[in-house]
Amino acid sequence: MLPYLIIAVLIVLAVVIVARLVRPRQDPVDSFRRQIDALSPEARRPTIDQVRDAAEESGETEEDES
Repeated sequence: MLPYLIIAVLIVLAVVIVARLVRPRQDPVDSFRRQIDALSPEARRPTIDQVRDAAEESGETEEDES
């Protein structure tokens, strides 16, 4: 019985490790944009304004992204 338990634990660990390695890494900026897009326009306006203000203060513009 004990060998079967050990084998089962090893299989579960292997599946967890493989699942973590195979899962694609998410870009934090892409994740942020998806979260903002999920909000209503009224809810996301303050956040968009903050990002725009921060970009203007640092001298970044939207043309720099392309």
